[in-house]
Amino acid sequence: MAARRQNAQFNEEKSLWREGFSRIAGVDEVGRGCLAGPVFAAAVILDSKAMLPGLRDSKLLSLKARERLYAEIVGSSDWSVSEVSPAEIDRVNIHTASLLAMRQAMTGLRPLPDFALVDGFSVPDLPFPQRAIVGGDRKCASIAAASIVAKVTRDRLMVKLHESDSRYGFDRHKGYATSAHLEALEMFGYSELHRRSFRPRRLFDNGARNKEPRLLALGESGRK
Repeated sequence: MAARRQNAQFNEEKSLWREGFSRIAGVDEVGRGCLAGPVFAAAVILDSKAMLPGLRDSKLLSLKARERLYAEIVGSSDWSVSEVSPAEIDRVNIHTASLLAMRQAMTGLRPLPDFALVDGFSVPDLPFPQRAIVGGDRKCASIAAASIVAKVTRDRLMVKLHESDSRYGFDRHKGYATSAHLEALEMFGYSELHRRSFRPRRLFDNGARNKEPRLLALGESGRK
C-alpha cells in the first residue's frame, strides 16, 4: 500500500485535459545541490494513454527501475533536456541557473507545450501558462517522468566525466558532497568541473582571512 501511495498520479494532467489543454509538459531539474557538474532539467509531455507502472520521483527509484522507466518515457513521449554549466552556475547563481535550464528544456520541445507543470518554482518568461507544484516530482506523473529523464541523463554524463578524470569518483556520487568527494577535494583541489561558488564548510581553512576554501584554485582536471 505504501508503495502505491508514492506513485505519481495523472490528476493534474486530467484536470488540464478537461480544460482543453493537450500538450502538457512536466518539468524538473536535477543537480541543484551538487558541488560539481552541470545542473540539468528535463521537460516531458506524456501521452494520455501512457502506461508507466512504478512511475514516481527519480530519487525513490532504484537504478534498474530508473533505467527501465527512462527507456519507456523517451520511447513514448515528447521530451527535451537542457543543461547549464558549472561556470554559468558560478556566474549567475544556482537558482537562476536551474530556472534557465528548465526554461530551455520547455522551449526546446517541438511543438511547444500549451501548459507546463513545474516542480517547485515558477519559471519566468514562458510563452505559455504554467503551474508550480511544490513536491511535484512525488505528486504529478509528468513531473516525475521529467525527474527521471533529467537524472538518468545527468548521471550518465557524470560517469563519462569520471572516465576523463577519475580522481573525484564522479561515477559513484555524481558530484554530490559525499565524504569521499570532500576528501578528494581536500587532496586535489577544485577541477574545471567544480562549481567554485559552492564552498563546503569542511573545506574552509578556519585560520584563513575571509575564510577562503583551501585548494580552491588548484590545477587543471586530470593533472594530479
